[in-house]
Amino acid sequence: MIVGDGLVVGNSIYLKVFLMSDASVEKSELVVVGGGPGGYPAAFDAADRGMNVTLVNDEKIPGGVCLHRGCIPSKALLHVAKLIDETHESVEWGVEFGAPKIDLDQLRTWKGSVVEKLTGGIAELCRARGVKLIQARGSFLDSTTLKLDATGNSEIPAQLKFQHAIVATGSSPVVPPIFSIGDPRVIDSTGALNLEDVPERLLVVGGGYIGLEMGFVYASLGSAVTVVEMTSGLLPGADRDLVRPLRKRLDDKFQAIHLNAKVQSLTAKKNGIEAEIEGEGVEPKQTFDRVLIAVGRRPNSQNLGLENTRVQLDERGFIKVNSRMQTDDPSIMAIGDIAGEPMLAHKATREAKVAVESLAGEPAAFDNQAIPAVVFTDPELAWCGLTETEAKKSKREIAVSRFPWAASGRAQTLGRTEGLTKLIFDPKTERVLGMGIVGPGAGELIGEAVVAVETAAVARDLAESIHAHPTLSETIMESAEGFLGHATHVYRPKRAK
Repeated sequence: MIVGDGLVVGNSIYLKVFLMSDASVEKSELVVVGGGPGGYPAAFDAADRGMNVTLVNDEKIPGGVCLHRGCIPSKALLHVAKLIDETHESVEWGVEFGAPKIDLDQLRTWKGSVVEKLTGGIAELCRARGVKLIQARGSFLDSTTLKLDATGNSEIPAQLKFQHAIVATGSSPVVPPIFSIGDPRVIDSTGALNLEDVPERLLVVGGGYIGLEMGFVYASLGSAVTVVEMTSGLLPGADRDLVRPLRKRLDDKFQAIHLNAKVQSLTAKKNGIEAEIEGEGVEPKQTFDRVLIAVGRRPNSQNLGLENTRVQLDERGFIKVNSRMQTDDPSIMAIGDIAGEPMLAHKATREAKVAVESLAGEPAAFDNQAIPAVVFTDPELAWCGLTETEAKKSKREIAVSRFPWAASGRAQTLGRTEGLTKLIFDPKTERVLGMGIVGPGAGELIGEAVVAVETAAVARDLAESIHAHPTLSETIMESAEGFLGHATHVYRPKRAK
């Protein structure tokens, strides 16, 4: 027997469904598969709109990779790494500390407490909103039925019937077969965050943001870190103006950085992992205590039963979606890493809002012009909107204004003058098209750039908005002033009209 009551949300009518039947099959108006930074916000938003929502998550507590094994624990460790580095840097300012004593057990406990507080809050919000949480691995039997395989001790239904589904199963680290040698000393990002020890010698395979962030942590804790990157530069795809100050700092911090190089094989030896490395001027065989594989991530689209639906995948395994996060199957939507790059938590959260608004019949679309990216090394890198590299590839005419942090009073007081703020403008309309920042706190500063790009702000909007002094945010104002030809602390000849 099914009993329901009508609920009007926006232009759509939803039926709250309560099931009173066979316990092996349950029904839900909306099922969200995956409880990461896309999944749980989607479930919460839908529940706030009055929908009957079930969240299927393979872990007991939602949060996904970001909260459990990614963004949050890594940033907690990066904060500690930065603190250690500052104790060394302060010697130049006349303040000297003793050598740090690192208690790995306590550090792991503190990192775990940060994660526990955040994930515990999410579980409580599930209960408060009436979102039914099922600990299981879900796979589609068809376009309206989800098979549930328990991953916990609680009894769960065998199947879940639904009207709508949102797939938010995220992504996983890629470990190429040649590196899968069955030795625990070869780790991925999850293993690196477990912080089992501080290896004397650490090899990082991959010079992207994950490899550099974790390499930065271990170098600060005392490891001799070697990075091998197959392309010609660290952080492929990032603006070279931003990467340059970071590279200079990492040259001093890391044991070695090898570009245009490849790790051809790994071999387990008694005294470590022997890596065969190919590259000009690189010692071909080197031994490390641990090897971190950080060559990218892949969408978790396998073993979901998507072949039993009308959902389509692209050649890389991402689910194809439109701007409303709808797939080719009218009952199923997809958000987050599984729905395409960039694979960023905040992009997933925005897509969650769009998906639920679409279900509610609202005129929603993922049409954001600025998705911020942040690399939490020290210095941090952050950018959004159009980059100079992208403009050159598309042969788009742009104007660029750079403000060096050596001219910033606040940067001088911090002893961190290597930074740079870079603005990209349309030369005709003076509209802000993009921004890049390298320096301490770049991730906090990039928010102003996102608002500027999304609201079609022009150079004068940034230049004439009063920024507090002395702050690093002034570098944004002065970069805009530089474009207009009158930056206070940097002289430039006026640009041609």
